[in-house]
Amino acid sequence: MGKPRYIRLADMLSNAIQDGKLAPGTKLPTHRAFAEQFKVALATATRAYGELERRGLIVGEAGRGTFVRDLALPPALGVRQIANDDLIDLVFNMPGDAADADKLRSGLRRLAASGDLEAMLRYQPHGGRRHERRIIAESLSPTLGPVDPESLLVTSGGQHGLAILALGLFRRGERIALDTLTYPGFKSIAALQGLELVPVDGKGGVMDPEDLQRQCRERKVRCVYLMPTVHNPLGSVMNEETRLRLIEVARENDLLIIEDAAYAFLEPDPPASLLSLAPERTFHVGSFSKNLATGLRLGYVIAPALYTDRLLEAIRATTWNAPALISGLATGWIEDGTLASSQMARRRDGAERQKLCHSVLNRSAILSHRNAGFAWLPLEKGARAEPVVSRLKEHGILASSAEPFATTVAVPQALRLAFGGIPMHELEGVFQLVREVIEGVPHAAGMLE
Repeated sequence: MGKPRYIRLADMLSNAIQDGKLAPGTKLPTHRAFAEQFKVALATATRAYGELERRGLIVGEAGRGTFVRDLALPPALGVRQIANDDLIDLVFNMPGDAADADKLRSGLRRLAASGDLEAMLRYQPHGGRRHERRIIAESLSPTLGPVDPESLLVTSGGQHGLAILALGLFRRGERIALDTLTYPGFKSIAALQGLELVPVDGKGGVMDPEDLQRQCRERKVRCVYLMPTVHNPLGSVMNEETRLRLIEVARENDLLIIEDAAYAFLEPDPPASLLSLAPERTFHVGSFSKNLATGLRLGYVIAPALYTDRLLEAIRATTWNAPALISGLATGWIEDGTLASSQMARRRDGAERQKLCHSVLNRSAILSHRNAGFAWLPLEKGARAEPVVSRLKEHGILASSAEPFATTVAVPQALRLAFGGIPMHELEGVFQLVREVIEGVPHAAGMLE
C-alpha cells in the first residue's frame, strides 16, 4: 500500500528543507494556497503541515504564517542544556563568582568536623531532617511570616518541588491556570503528568484576576501557578492589591495556588507572600539554586497540613529523601550568614548587569527586574526570533526565543537573555554582538515557489 498523499507531500517538503532548497526562515504558503498549488483538499494540506511540525522541520506562528525551522537549532532550545564550552550560554541563568569554590571548601570542612557524618550515610526522613527543616523555616520567616517546620518539606531542588506537587496533588487531565509566559520547567512537568494548561491574560507577567475568573467560569480549573515575586521570564513583582484579588478568585473557585519563589530573593522589599495571605491553599516552592549555587540541588515546599502526607509519598517515590550532605551544607550556610551575604551579592551583581544590558542594547521595550541576571527583549514589529537565535549561534552565542516560555498558540517574537553566568569582563562585548545581530537579521524570506 502506498503512502497517504499528505505523507508524500510532507516528504517532498522535508527533502527540500534537508537539501537546503528551502532555507531556514522561508515563509511557506498558507494551507489554502498550498492546497491549491498541489491540487489537494485543504485537510490534506493541513495534515502535511502538521506532519512537518511533528518532525520539527517547520513552525507555525499564529497571525504570521508558517516558516522553515533552522535545523541547526534544537527545537527545545531554552529547555535542554547543550554541553559546549565553545558557546556563550545566554539560555540558562548560572550565577556565581570565583569565591564560590572557597565557600564550598569551608563548608565541607565544617561538615567534616561536625561529628554527624555517619548519619549522612543513612536514609533520611522523606521530608528532611527535623533540625534542618527548622533552620530553613526560621530563615524564611522575615519574608513569609511564621513557618511551621512540619509544613516544610525538603526537596532535591525547586524543580523537584514542582514535580512532587504535580505527582501528589493532580490527576491526569486536570487543568492548571498560569501566565501566558511562564517557567518552561513547569510546562515540562505538566506535560509529563498529562495536565492541561490554561493560559490567563495579564500584563508584563502580572496575571489579570478577572481573566482568571472568566476562565474558571468557562471550565473547571483545579489550580493556579504563579511567580508573583520576580516573574520568570519577565521579572515583574505583583502588587499586593492584585495578590489579594487573585486570592479572592481562588477562594471563590476553590483553586489551589502554587507560588514559585525561585527568584524572589532578588526583591529586597517584596509585598506579602501568597503563602502568608492564603496559607490554607498555597504551596510555596523555593530553592537554593539561584541564591547559593545551581549545582546544589536543594529546595523546599511549604504546604497546608492537609496535603503533606501526599507530598511525602511523592518524595518517597521519586528521591526517597534529599541528599543529607547538600542539606547539611545549605543549612550550615544559613546559620553562619553565608546565605544572606550570597543573596546580597547576587542582587548587587544582577543590578550591575542590568545597567549594562539596558545601556548597550538601548531598547526601551526590555522587561526585567532591576536585580535579575536575565531580561526579556521583545523584537520590533515584523521581526522573527528564530533567525536571530540562529545567527547568534553562528557567532557562538546561545539564546532562547519565547517559544519555551509561551503557553499560547500565538508565540511572541522575543528573546530571553540569561546573563548571570557570563564573566563581567566579557558581558559588554556579548551584549554588543546581540545588538548587532538583531539589527542585522533581515525579515522572513519569500514563500515557496
